[in-house]
This record gives sequence, C-alpha cells and structure tokens, in this order.
Amino acid sequence: MKNNRVVIIGTGFVGMSYAYALVNQGTVEELVLIDINKEKAEGEAMDLNHGLAFGPRKMNISAGDYSDCKDASLVVITAGVNQKEGESRIHLLNRNAKIIKSVVNSIMASGFDGILMVASNPVDLLAYVAWKESGLDSSKVIGSGTALDTARLRYEISSYIKIDPRNIHAYILGEHGDSEFVCWSNSNVGAKPIKDVLTSMSEINFEDLDNIYKKVRNAAYEIIKRKNATYYGIGMALVRITAAIFNNENRIMPISVLNNGIYDCENNVYIGLPAVLNRDGVHHVVWLELNDEEKEKLKVSANILRENLNEINY
Repeated sequence: MKNNRVVIIGTGFVGMSYAYALVNQGTVEELVLIDINKEKAEGEAMDLNHGLAFGPRKMNISAGDYSDCKDASLVVITAGVNQKEGESRIHLLNRNAKIIKSVVNSIMASGFDGILMVASNPVDLLAYVAWKESGLDSSKVIGSGTALDTARLRYEISSYIKIDPRNIHAYILGEHGDSEFVCWSNSNVGAKPIKDVLTSMSEINFEDLDNIYKKVRNAAYEIIKRKNATYYGIGMALVRITAAIFNNENRIMPISVLNNGIYDCENNVYIGLPAVLNRDGVHHVVWLELNDEEKEKLKVSANILRENLNEINY
C-alpha cells in the first residue's frame, strides 16, 4: 500500500462514528474528511485533532477535497441520505444511487487506484454501482455488507448462552437487509457446532435461534425507531474491516463482494459473503457448504438485489 491514509467521504453520523473509532483505536496514520459542507468537515477535523493528546498514536487529521483521494490507500463512502423510520434499505436505492455515482466519479477523477469501501445503504446495491462506475477490479471495491449484522448476531447468541461474543463464530449472509439469513449450518461456539451446544443446554432451543435471527434482522428498524439512526456499531465494524486491510491480516469477514461463481446464485451482484481481506482488498471469497434451505435463501436474496439493480439499469 502506498501509505496509511484513509479518506472518509461524508461527515454524518456514520462517517464520524467511523472516524472517532479510528482515532481511538489508532488504526491509521492519516485521516482526511470530505463533505459537501466543507465547513462541517473542517469543524469535525478540528474536534478530532483536539483529542489526539489522549489517543494511542500520532495522527494527521484534516479536512480535504477529492484531490486527496489520489494517494489514499483506502477511500470509504458514508455519504447519502438516511434511512427513515419504517423504510427498508431497498427503498433508499433511488435516492442514494445518484449520490454514489457522482461521488465515485469525483474519486476516480483524482487518479485514485486504491481500495474503495461503501458503507452507504442499501450497501450491496451501492457497492455494485460504485464498482461499475469506478472501473476498478472487483477485489478493490467492497461494501460493509453483513459485517454489522454478524456482530449483532454474535452479541445476541452470546446473551442467550452466556459466552463471550468473541467466541461465537457465525455469519449473517445475503443482502444487508430483509432477505439476509443466518448460516446456522456453519455456526460454532469455540470449536463446537451450535447444534451440539443447544443439545447440552436444556434451557435453549432452536425456537430461540429463530428469535435471535428476528432480533438481528429487525435491529436497525428498532434502533431507528428509538434514536432515528444507527451509527456506532457500523462505525466500529468499518474500523475492523480497515484494520484487516492495513494490517494485511487475511482475516475472514462477511462483507459485500461480487459473487464470482463461488456460490450457486446470481453472479452479477454484490452480496454479503465471507471473504478474506488483506492489503490488496479481497483475496478470495470463502466457500461454505450451505444446507439446502440456506442455498435457497441465498438465491432469493441475490435475485432481489439483481431485480433492484435492473430497475436502475445496472
């Protein structure tokens, strides 16, 4: 990678939760904030700089413009309009696709050739738009996908069985939205399959697992109903993805990637799948042996995404 610079486009709740988490965890050396409201970006940079004396490392934080993307190793797009109460992520598509197209064109005009990450919703669809508009290899364009949903899943399972969420190994796959599903067939607690865990715990059953799934799927709606937006969780998820890239970790994460034939579903979509991340972007998509029900759910999710992309001629 050319440097340790991240450019964040959009200084709303998500962008700044991500920026704040980056500063607190000392993930990068240089952070550039870009917003259509340049004064807000300047104010946010000033505010973050004033906390560096309490941070874990020296950082260079500034407000900038699209020319700063040229030498960046990672550009993260959080710009877009917010999801309204009762509105599905899919309904955001028409409003945000135009924004993403404009933003990506401005990024690429700078000469950018690093890794592009999309966090704006509906993230799978907008990651696809960003990939098409950028002309970059699909390994260089990712979406945050189901990384946050998976973190929510691990938290909910841990709450039920009283085991640290870091020892819960399970994925939400598919669309980051209503058609997402839990890959229960490949879910483990430590090295133990979750079905075996349930067998040994009489107070937990598979009906509880369905309730866990519903909590995860509806989490965004419940949070939005209470505080109008979600941003802390996704901010931390973006930092974890960023660290996997900059630290060349080869870490497996469920993110939005192009299905390149690894899974038996629509190929020409970005969708939440487990992928190995390093400094080059997506090294490869990890194949999991899904059961028949999960295979069908993945197909349904991919078809929904393709239908929506067709509506906007992508």
